Amino acid sequence: MVQIRDTDSTLVVAQLLFLEAEDSTKPIHLYINSPGGSVTAGLAIYDTYISAPVHTYSLGLAASMGSLLLAGGEKGKRHCLPNASIMIHQPSGGASGQATDIAIHAKEILRIRHLLTGIYQRHCATEGESEAQGLERFEKALERDYYMTAQEALKFGIIDGILEKRPPLDGMASSGS
Repeated sequence: MVQIRDTDSTLVVAQLLFLEAEDSTKPIHLYINSPGGSVTAGLAIYDTYISAPVHTYSLGLAASMGSLLLAGGEKGKRHCLPNASIMIHQPSGGASGQATDIAIHAKEILRIRHLLTGIYQRHCATEGESEAQGLERFEKALERDYYMTAQEALKFGIIDGILEKRPPLDGMASSGS
């Protein structure tokens, strides 16, 4: 399992940009087995691939930012294997120092929480669900660690399908996180 860190995200971003430049019409296959990690590192990866056709696959665990990267793949092309687990939650952090500095950090983490809630809502809206309903659903779900099986993630809109086995790598452009 790979944690999403700033140094690793820089490499993944470079690989994604290379694959997109090589053939912007060819899908990029991103395999995710991650406990999560840095929000800013994960958002750098997400922001890089939202314009490319990226097919996402969860093997093992897609937690925290890993789940956001899974959900952010191309609609209809977000999958996990049957024994994968997905976990979503609100961002966490800590601050110390002067009261004004702590207030600044608290305001920033709330801004990030709102941002992540919106990203999940945009990618995971279920049929017939309004934007307000989707935001409310994710605000509630993100309150605490929320673990899902593959079936639950499918019903929740995080993924579009459950694969019985990993797709073959023949002729695929791939990058892992």
